[in-house]
Amino acid sequence: MDCLFAFRSAAVFRVTAGVFCFWLSTAIPARGQQMEFPVIIAGGGASGTAAALQCTRMGVPCVLLEETPWLGGMLTSAGVSAVDGNHQLPSGIWGEFRDSLYARYGGPEGVATGWVSNTLFEPSVGQDILRNLVAGEPLIHLRLETRVDSLRFTDGVWQVYCTREGKQEIYRGAVCIDATELGDLLTLLKIPRDTGMDSRAETGERWAPEQANDIVQDLTFAVTLKDFGPGADKTIPRPPGYDPAEFECCCNTADPSGPPVALIDCDKMLEYGRLPNGKYMINWPNCGNDYYANLIGLGAYERRRAIAEAKLHSLRFVYFLQNELGYRHLGIAEDEYPTADHLPLIPYHRESGRVRGLVRMNVNQIIRPFDQPLYRTGIAVGDYPIDHHHKKNPRAPLIEFIQIKTPSFNVPMGAMLTESQPCLIVAEKSISVTNIVNGATRLQPVVLGIGQAAGALAALAVLHRTGPREVPVRAVQGSLLESGAYIMPFIDVPRDDPHFAAIQRIGATGILKGYGVPFKWANQTWFYPDRTVTEFELVDGLRPYFSALKYRYDASGQPLRMSYLREIISALGTAASPDDLRQCWINAKLSRTFSAELYLNRREAAVLVDHFLRPFEKPVDLSGEVIKE
Repeated sequence: MDCLFAFRSAAVFRVTAGVFCFWLSTAIPARGQQMEFPVIIAGGGASGTAAALQCTRMGVPCVLLEETPWLGGMLTSAGVSAVDGNHQLPSGIWGEFRDSLYARYGGPEGVATGWVSNTLFEPSVGQDILRNLVAGEPLIHLRLETRVDSLRFTDGVWQVYCTREGKQEIYRGAVCIDATELGDLLTLLKIPRDTGMDSRAETGERWAPEQANDIVQDLTFAVTLKDFGPGADKTIPRPPGYDPAEFECCCNTADPSGPPVALIDCDKMLEYGRLPNGKYMINWPNCGNDYYANLIGLGAYERRRAIAEAKLHSLRFVYFLQNELGYRHLGIAEDEYPTADHLPLIPYHRESGRVRGLVRMNVNQIIRPFDQPLYRTGIAVGDYPIDHHHKKNPRAPLIEFIQIKTPSFNVPMGAMLTESQPCLIVAEKSISVTNIVNGATRLQPVVLGIGQAAGALAALAVLHRTGPREVPVRAVQGSLLESGAYIMPFIDVPRDDPHFAAIQRIGATGILKGYGVPFKWANQTWFYPDRTVTEFELVDGLRPYFSALKYRYDASGQPLRMSYLREIISALGTAASPDDLRQCWINAKLSRTFSAELYLNRREAAVLVDHFLRPFEKPVDLSGEVIKE
């Protein structure tokens, strides 16, 4: 059933450019009454916050439900305030968040304080930035400390039952987004999903284990420490169950089969997560505070018990750092979190149950993205390598994840859509990817991008009064581009480039493809805007979109001249006189001198093809295949 719903008298309808838009009264009903919002977002973590910002910036009100007193999830509430990846891909809201950090700390050098990341910050500062961003959007109705108890979808309407301050609240809406850390709406709705490692036979990934299992990545209860200065002794009481042997290899290699080998000195271990203002993020995987627990689908009591054990494990590691390694001057920061013990509000969950979506992203698609058309549907980008944490579970099969070499990637739109519920959008770490791919899509900037795309998709569904499945891929991508988000991971055409949007659009069509490179801890895809284009490269890229070129074989491997491009444009039924081309060239502020016989580079060809032929406007389905009109 479509996500269509007639609001009560509180809603006011109007017609704008042929699109039905509705706006809710900003008045908040009294407790116990049903509250109506076009979009309901469960989870105020990285994805949920980004979804709310994007949705309301497109003119659609939403309610954002978050169980804790903070926004930001793993970015802030979990204390993982060292951003992994996307340093050269400052897409959309991630770039906006980073710019705000630069403003707070005095520029990029002010946040490049630890060697694990280019962007480190105090969690409370990140929280303050997110709260300010949300406060600046009056159409976001924020409900903190609100727990979703149950929900149902009947006659095209979601009803979400929540508890806030001990009282029940009911929210009705057309579209729902699951942006929770562990896919809690999927659990409540009993929607099929995959948990743990997939089998090699199922995914076709040669790195996957032969047999599937239920093993998820280790989680971490991070700790923020503060340097209280020479002579200070901030040693915590010895935690129950403390065994120093558990942490003795934290500054060494963690290979138990041989003698310890010095990997780094212990000062460098701490510098890993050094934050501004003399603070340290303790999120250390090698004989540190990683902890194994599978919380997916557990009830509240079981989760609390497992989280308490993870927290205790981290306190043991802190005591080891203080008592055994001599860092007594480093104590738990008391000015970060609104908690009695001054620890983060939630653990860092690296993995959730993964929904069985309309599209399932696997690592083979990432490694060779342009061998099939799924890249055409990208809605978020990432450059982090496949990185899994499995050192705390002895049952975990030994997989050298770091040996899986991939370029940067984009996430397909169909990974957010479920097979069984047409009016639900899935975000955060519960999207439809394989277990291996989750090791790259779980990072903060990617999850922010997924959330922003979820918000755009939800807003378009509401504005067009249809289900998310029926929203065109290109409409979502177009909205994201208008918001400064990347849909293709090109690192050499930044968002402030005057031709960013045109090159992103042409890249997403595949008419001019990117070049992927696996590179250290920040994989790459290059567009090479200054390279010359060949006639064949252009015509072959255009063929899927224009049937008139199907049997045209006069394109050679020689460089593409302006005159040949004009001939192709004219052959496809678009008027393009030399004066038309010249005017487009001038309006686009292309840097070289215009000439009818100029050999074109990829930038120039992209801008001209985008302007005259508009191939991005030709629809594609969720698999990336061009829909024939």
